[in-house]
Amino acid sequence: RSMNVFLIVYLCILISKALINTVLKYVWQSEPFRDEPWYNQKTEPERKRNLFLQAFTDFLAFMVLFNYIIPVSMYVTVEMQKFLGSYFLTWDEEMFDEDTGEGPLVNTSDLNEELGQIEYVFTDKTGTLTENNMEFVECCIEGHVYVPHVICNGQILHNCTGIDMIDSSPGGSGKEREELFFRALCLCHTVQVKDDDSVDGLKKNQLSRRSCIYISSSPDEVALVEGIQRLGYTYLRLKDNFMEILNRENNLEKFELLEVLSFDSVRRRMSVIVKSSTGDIFLFCKGADSSIFPRVKEGKIDQIRSRVERNAVEGLRTLCVAYKKLTAEEYSNAQKLLQNAKLALQDREKKLAEVYEKIERDFILLGATAVEDRLQEKAADTIEALQKAGIKVWVLTGDKMETAAATCYACKLFRRNTQILELTTKKIEEQSLHDVLFDLSKTVLRHNGSLTRDTFSGLSTDMQDYGLIIDGAALSLIMKPRQDGSSANYRELFLEICRNCSAVLCCRMAPLQKAQIVKLIKLSKEHPITLAIGDGANDVSMILEAHVGIGIIGKEGRQAARNSDYAIPKFKHLKKMLLVHGHFYYVRISELVQYFFYKNVCFIFPQFLYQFFCGFSQQTLYDTAYLTLYNISFTSLPILLYGLMEQHVSADTLKREPSLYRDVAKNALLRWRAFIYWTFLGVFDAVVFFFGAYFLFENTIVTSNGQMFGNWTFGTLVFTVLVFTVTLKLALDTHYWTWINHFMIWGSLAFYIIFSLLWGGIIWPFLNYQRMYYVFMQMLSSGPAWLGIILLITVSLLPDVLKKVLCRQLWPTATERIQNASRHCREHISEFTPLACLKSPRYRSSDCSNSPARRSNSHSKKMMFTHWRGVDYSVLPSVFGYSNKHCRSSAGYRYSGSGLETSV
Repeated sequence: RSMNVFLIVYLCILISKALINTVLKYVWQSEPFRDEPWYNQKTEPERKRNLFLQAFTDFLAFMVLFNYIIPVSMYVTVEMQKFLGSYFLTWDEEMFDEDTGEGPLVNTSDLNEELGQIEYVFTDKTGTLTENNMEFVECCIEGHVYVPHVICNGQILHNCTGIDMIDSSPGGSGKEREELFFRALCLCHTVQVKDDDSVDGLKKNQLSRRSCIYISSSPDEVALVEGIQRLGYTYLRLKDNFMEILNRENNLEKFELLEVLSFDSVRRRMSVIVKSSTGDIFLFCKGADSSIFPRVKEGKIDQIRSRVERNAVEGLRTLCVAYKKLTAEEYSNAQKLLQNAKLALQDREKKLAEVYEKIERDFILLGATAVEDRLQEKAADTIEALQKAGIKVWVLTGDKMETAAATCYACKLFRRNTQILELTTKKIEEQSLHDVLFDLSKTVLRHNGSLTRDTFSGLSTDMQDYGLIIDGAALSLIMKPRQDGSSANYRELFLEICRNCSAVLCCRMAPLQKAQIVKLIKLSKEHPITLAIGDGANDVSMILEAHVGIGIIGKEGRQAARNSDYAIPKFKHLKKMLLVHGHFYYVRISELVQYFFYKNVCFIFPQFLYQFFCGFSQQTLYDTAYLTLYNISFTSLPILLYGLMEQHVSADTLKREPSLYRDVAKNALLRWRAFIYWTFLGVFDAVVFFFGAYFLFENTIVTSNGQMFGNWTFGTLVFTVLVFTVTLKLALDTHYWTWINHFMIWGSLAFYIIFSLLWGGIIWPFLNYQRMYYVFMQMLSSGPAWLGIILLITVSLLPDVLKKVLCRQLWPTATERIQNASRHCREHISEFTPLACLKSPRYRSSDCSNSPARRSNSHSKKMMFTHWRGVDYSVLPSVFGYSNKHCRSSAGYRYSGSGLETSV
């Protein structure tokens, strides 16, 4: 968008130049001897030609002459830079996951620079922040708690039957409910059984009484079936529409599967209707507590609810199980309703939902289950780094509030000092939505003042951090307009609260609501750049809604990865993708865009000035070959390579200092201030090129061999200074030098010289028929021309160099301070030099392996110095070339890259 706006500005400049020159041409030709000089008198048709038509033709001629100021080649270079640059992401070995054998995928390269501008990250919880590797922890039946193993003296004893942790095992009707609960979990699922143990990516269940593997689209179902198996009930298979299970007495039980009421994210439950061998028909249902409890008519609701809430606070995923017994007549009616809904040609899903609602009611509550989903490796570190970078992280999940909140504390989204604000259905029932919103607004603004906390304030020590928890029902109320019919609604107030919160948790969210949240933030008045990340099909709508969508290549299929812009194996890889790759992408393309406009101003403005000295006759200053090849050959490859390989600071520094991400936030490098600076720098350089060469010609009329300079020699001199200046300007801006950079930059200058010699007929004399014959050699044969070239290049580059030096010393950015510190650390090595800005080596030592002393942290910010076996050791970073080697200083100390260290 910035590029297109800048292009419009340059288009206006182009039209202005053409208009000015057209007007001045006719002002200049207002006197007859200028309009018709003796050597170029007009013909009769030319005198009779319409004045306005002639003026319009001249205007178009000037447009053609100055059109090179529009950098058309920039769009080609940008596309090449984006496409080729995307491969650096896929080649990153640190983002390759050995467990899954997967690396990052790039589905589109058009959004590379957006990765460096992210302001909001919306993430799913299950499978994104957590591993989606479920482990059955316990189940609660009629208030009695069962676990799939026994803990004795701190050791887990597997292959043990369930043990009641609250009181004695139930008897009578309680025993019957227990068996119904186990049967419900064995039957109410969509798990498939594989006898072959060589299924890709799955391990054979070692605890099963049969050699089988459970496979399902939902890891929760597999965990529940395997957990119940350890409690004595084994699901065997589905054969000929009969589900077979093995009970505790090793007796085979068969149930005919009559109907499956599939799970969906709106109902948050699934049901099966089965028929036992005795002819009894049961409807077993499992789902979220919020969808089961309102449909229960009897059962020990309070005890089970208490256990569910306790497990949720501990971060466990909970499900409730209920059943009801159907008569033959009730089942017949239900079957008819289901059949009619399934055969409906219109609104089939809506009708099925209505039928499910009628059937799934009047349940008897059996119990609840608890499944553990562990946090992904380095998920907390990643969220902490994103927050330090000024990025706000929101968690959008369909889980219960307590479960999601426990996960948010574990992954450091919420901290101990974070004050939690709740905007939930329970709170709205106690107060009106209007009162709750205004109370929350007063709370957050009381500490933060009347001014809204800036999006990029990050984690602040002097301001109270707030965390907001909102559920799906409350969000639905907020999204609706007010009942009084006024145009205003609660959205702005809700957004105001969210802006002043360091983190937000949205629980009990349907997939559509996730997309609504993203859209609400995306279309707010600040128009922040948003990123959504998820791993399942329920996250696709959110991923598609955000500016940048990232899919996790997880266990819930590839829907998210295929619908996203980028795909990564684990959530931890998001840190490097944004803080390193995104940062580099944005810096590179920003410099590329500004540099293209700069070098085109340098190129065309001398042509504009030249018209004042040639009677506005549309005479070109440069030769046609130079006009054509300037953007194609002479200046294109160095900036393309810069856009692919530049690293203004190292990747390790960017990962270690997430706050550097703020230096480029909010399009900092493509703002109007930077654009105007580059444009005026180009105008200044163009004035230096033109008038420097002009005064040189005026004072040096005759060359050393007595031949006079001509206009093509003048243009070639200007062009030579131009090519060298813009190329050396890029060299001054380059921080990361490789042999490829040297080859491209100095090779481009060498190519220009070789081409000029070739085009001038020096190398290939058969080209001597054209106007540039021997012009380049004629220019180089003059001593003042050589001096002028060197002097003009120096004067052109001097203001930019001075500006950089002064700004770096007086008003340095965080990035420049890091660069200065790194340079200082490289130049001054001593035992007192802090290593805060340098990467510590990975220490290995065989001498000290048996020592009880503790090694220092690899991220320590202090110099390591110790006395060991009569020799003083100091740890130097491997970047100095002393890693695992000894060297001696003038003080007589002995230094080593490894050894026993102690922080001082």
